[in-house]
Amino acid sequence: MATYTSYPPKGYRVRMSTYWWLGRWPYLKFILREISSVFVAWFVIETLLQIGALIDGPEAWIEMQDFFANPFVIALNVISLFFVVFHAITWFNLAPKAMAVRLGGKRVPAILIAGPQYVAWAIVSAAVAWLLLHG
Repeated sequence: MATYTSYPPKGYRVRMSTYWWLGRWPYLKFILREISSVFVAWFVIETLLQIGALIDGPEAWIEMQDFFANPFVIALNVISLFFVVFHAITWFNLAPKAMAVRLGGKRVPAILIAGPQYVAWAIVSAAVAWLLLHG
């Protein structure tokens, strides 16, 4: 017959380092993708600030341009661009795993799901670049 104790024995628990996620690329990639959301939010805030400056008039727009000329802001934007591109690439590569599309009883190849996203990204990027350079 088992006896009852108010203090059950502790189970075995392996000690984990705080930086356990640095040990393997898939874990590091996951953490970087999660962190990249902060930089995506930064670009959203920047865009909203630019729209607000445009609405407020030429003086506000010039002040905003001076803010963007700050070396710290330039460095932050370069880092943010890296993380936003990383976020987009990992998202596009994740889509075929999240969507199990089947045609004729067979799963559609991953390239047919991720590929159109990359093509659309390239087309939109080319259109924006054309507008900025020629518009």
